[in-house]
Amino acid sequence: MLPRLPDPNASGRLRTATVEIGGSVFFPLAVPQQIEECFRRILAKAHAIRDPFEQAFFVVVHIPYLQPFEDVNKRVSRLGANIPFIRDNLSPLAFVDVPENAYTDGTLAVYELNRIELLRDVFVWAYERSCQRYVAVKESLPEPDPLRLGYRDALIEVLGTLVRGGKPIDTRIIRTCAAPLVRQEDLGQFVAMVFNDLHHLHEGNLARYRLRLSEVRAWRRLQTKAPG
Repeated sequence: MLPRLPDPNASGRLRTATVEIGGSVFFPLAVPQQIEECFRRILAKAHAIRDPFEQAFFVVVHIPYLQPFEDVNKRVSRLGANIPFIRDNLSPLAFVDVPENAYTDGTLAVYELNRIELLRDVFVWAYERSCQRYVAVKESLPEPDPLRLGYRDALIEVLGTLVRGGKPIDTRIIRTCAAPLVRQEDLGQFVAMVFNDLHHLHEGNLARYRLRLSEVRAWRRLQTKAPG
């Protein structure tokens, strides 16, 4: 559970109050104008770095050092570090398996000694572990359905038409709606996919079809009233 900020208005804003670092003699900048200036400089320098790994590590080092927010600065830096990885289609970075003491000591070395070596080693180790976990998760996932991928927009349009129009789950109606959007050779499989998705439509997955909860509930009420 994330800690609550003493000032609710500080959420999402640059820091205007002074902060202290627990267990450290380091005191971050306290003047709001200096904090904003340094924060903008960090963003500009990060944007200028082309290598995704260097860019990510730069963020991991400098955001916690500046402490631009009243809290969650290290969390923000870890999330920000993933921007270049996602942008360049690389494995994301997670600190799940990182020993807390190693990460804390590495960050304290930056605070108090301006030394990055320990945090750099933690960063490299964490990324290697993240890659291993990512590959394992990726291999455990099923292959995507090419029909569903190829007709994603058509699927959303047909389900939306049927649900908003209060139509019953009927293969003939589905086929009529789908025919202008789907190649003839794929129509049978597409109709079966829509038929199945309508039967499994619920509050937890309606967003993928860009439907509102009120629309799905109204459609369901019509299905229960339809003659059996």
